[in-house]
Amino acid sequence: MDETHPALAAARGSWRSVQARDKDAWLALMADDVVFEDPIGVGPTNPTGEGIRGKQALSAFFDRNMAPNTIRIVTHESFVAGNESAHRMTLTTTFTNGARMIVEGIFTYAVNDAGLLTNLRGYWTLADSKIEKPDA
Repeated sequence: MDETHPALAAARGSWRSVQARDKDAWLALMADDVVFEDPIGVGPTNPTGEGIRGKQALSAFFDRNMAPNTIRIVTHESFVAGNESAHRMTLTTTFTNGARMIVEGIFTYAVNDAGLLTNLRGYWTLADSKIEKPDA
């Protein structure tokens, strides 16, 4: 696999930024017309099923969903083709109340000719995720 592939580089940059809670670095990776569907279809972070569209909306999403929580990303496999990369990953979100949500899925990242992310998509469902409540 081409380790310098633009979509792979953008995906890795996204993971670093999310785990560091660095909104500015994360948004700098995005095209102005970016579409974020995580998960694809209706889900807890995609209530309309249409995704989050544009950097301004994504900024507000980051503030609500990413900034207050700790997110750990483990990548198991990666593939690149065309202007996209696909990854089998485990995402573990630890919420401020100590509960954890563990999501296993396939996540794809598409870039434009400038190497900016145009689409981020997560193939997973809430029913397939695991919720761990904190010890009482």
